[in-house]
Amino acid sequence: MSSEAPSSVRVADALAGLGIAGLLLPEAVAYSGIAGMPPQAGVVALFIGLICYGLLGTSRFAIVSSTSSSAAVLAAGTLLLAGGGVNRIAVAAMLVLLGGICFLLAGVARLGGLSHLIARPVLRGYTFGLAIVIALKQLPHLGGWPDLHGDFVPLLVTDLVRTSGQIHGVTLATGVVALLLLYACERVRRLPGSLLVIALGVAASAWLATHGVPLTGTISLQMNIGMPAWPASGQWLPSVELAGALLLILYAESYSSIRGFALKHNDAVQPNRDLLVLGVANVLSGLCQGMPVGAGYSATSANEAAGARSRLAGLVAAITVLLMVWLLLRWIERIPLPVLAAIVIHAVSKSWRLSVFRPYLQWKRDRLLALAAVVAVLSLGILNGLLLAIGFSLILLLRQLASARVSVLGRLANSHDFVDIAQHPNATPPPGMLILRPEEPLFFANAESVMALARTQVQQRSDVKQVILSLEASPDLDSTALESLGDFSGWLQACGVGLRVARLKDETRALLQRAALPQLSSQALDSWSVEDAVSASMAASPVTGNQ
Repeated sequence: MSSEAPSSVRVADALAGLGIAGLLLPEAVAYSGIAGMPPQAGVVALFIGLICYGLLGTSRFAIVSSTSSSAAVLAAGTLLLAGGGVNRIAVAAMLVLLGGICFLLAGVARLGGLSHLIARPVLRGYTFGLAIVIALKQLPHLGGWPDLHGDFVPLLVTDLVRTSGQIHGVTLATGVVALLLLYACERVRRLPGSLLVIALGVAASAWLATHGVPLTGTISLQMNIGMPAWPASGQWLPSVELAGALLLILYAESYSSIRGFALKHNDAVQPNRDLLVLGVANVLSGLCQGMPVGAGYSATSANEAAGARSRLAGLVAAITVLLMVWLLLRWIERIPLPVLAAIVIHAVSKSWRLSVFRPYLQWKRDRLLALAAVVAVLSLGILNGLLLAIGFSLILLLRQLASARVSVLGRLANSHDFVDIAQHPNATPPPGMLILRPEEPLFFANAESVMALARTQVQQRSDVKQVILSLEASPDLDSTALESLGDFSGWLQACGVGLRVARLKDETRALLQRAALPQLSSQALDSWSVEDAVSASMAASPVTGNQ
């Protein structure tokens, strides 16, 4: 935590809250457009997210508001469930409420590690593809094209080319100028580019409107608090699936932001509490017909860069947003739509950097996973792409865990170290002993195959009198692994070969003692290291040690 004086911390937080409020409000309105929701949905969600996390959250820097990715997922979900019907707002409120309930259930169940279901290469590939989809869908607002429907990229590009003759020149010029100004402002430290382009856009709104440039329009902040319409009988399953997708993507984004800045500033992380706080915020947002909320990386990094020192900055931002809406609403309604589109495109353009994939190319790891996530989003759409990418990563994980790999260990000369003979040819196994180490945790998918490989290794050595099995990679054993190990132990006993198990975790040792497998008495399970098992085997069978 910060060691600064409380007064200086409060001043820094107040200045940071004032600064980021001007960024958050136009983004909230813009993200409402991504979701196909009225502008007030983003404003309501912004206020609720800032208040809830400012009062109940754990991170000093996290800013909880609507995010571009959750807005895109909500748009895809409401389009799937409601089509083009007038009940799209009610369907969105129901999805946000269900997503909040999923957060609360996950928090009560202490599933704080839930975000690890989405591997980082998947999240980066998904974010890259999502940024392209969002930018494409903002082009109609930027240049006056007709609105695009769906999120299938080849179809979006085809529609853009087909309707390119309908571009509105003044609208396109406004959007391009706003976009250029936003990129130019990046070079000037602490210059709020979004506020600048909004101020210029509002100042020119009367002239732009007379030349056919669309404006944001009326924003009604009357909150219709109440229970949203629940899904019809045949829509419960897809609704829950969509709420689960919102949970995964929001928490993956939020936890990545919260944990990243906690590590940077040596702060504690409480993922289960954050699940509950995000659940409360999304339930309230759903009841008030707002957008889904999470701790987005761009808003959180902007808060830190503005000098925030505690969660007070988020509360100051919430009060500032409320005052801006109360005092400046008629000006906010005059923001040109191409300016909002430029703000969104500029925000997501940070995810287009190919440098995020460089480590995977350099490490030669997970390249296929990251590419699959990008291709899935671009070819199958936002929701289906995310689910397919997550499923693909889990399949690769199961494939790796289910692979049967067993190393034969030998002793390095003049040391107590036992290493893989295939990697260290100068290592030699003790006479009459075969030391085996499964390279993956033993469980139902690989136990039979691993034990089959172990039998093969024993059969290839006619001098083996003692087998030592190093189970350092197995923190626990399921019933299938226990039965397979029992079969292997019985087979060795029938062959006149002894068995010892080394490097057991305490829970696994207690389990094997309860199982009472052949040859595995308490003495055969008491070796804390491979060296201990070799020494015990030599002491119990001196003849073997002298072969």
